[in-house]
Amino acid sequence: MSDDRKVSHKPSEELLFRKPSGEDGAQVWELIKRAGTLDLNSSYSYIMLCEFFPETCVIAEQDNQIVGFVSAFRPPIKEDVIFVWQIAVDSSQRGKGLGKRLLHELLNRQACQDVRYLEATISPSNSPSQSLFRSLANSLDTECEVSECFPEEYFPGSGHEEELLFRIGPF
Repeated sequence: MSDDRKVSHKPSEELLFRKPSGEDGAQVWELIKRAGTLDLNSSYSYIMLCEFFPETCVIAEQDNQIVGFVSAFRPPIKEDVIFVWQIAVDSSQRGKGLGKRLLHELLNRQACQDVRYLEATISPSNSPSQSLFRSLANSLDTECEVSECFPEEYFPGSGHEEELLFRIGPF
């Protein structure tokens, strides 16, 4: 069974949700860079994510362009958790619910069949991401607990806020 599928909410706006491969890494890096609000990691890190974690990363593509991406992994010490590292939506797709659709695609993957919780860290000033994850919890009819995770002093230099842990589930 393939995890790649086309979803169309309007005839002219067909999206393909698919697993990434290493060759997608550069275009994912560009998407993250354009987003402007996410921590931009090295292009190599996105190539590795796409190559080595395709089962837990999702690409949304429209007209052969990557317009959405979620990177996630299964922490070895938390067997029933999927941890979302980053989620990016191209400005052309914002306000259309693509972020939540990417997360639902992730949770519907075979790799997440025994997942009971989704976790992500979000800074206190990132209201859009907080709203997205609370909305996801609501759509899954489950809880969204928020707790401290990484305090500001963990980060080198200055200017990085603390990261709060959003834990959604059980489902």
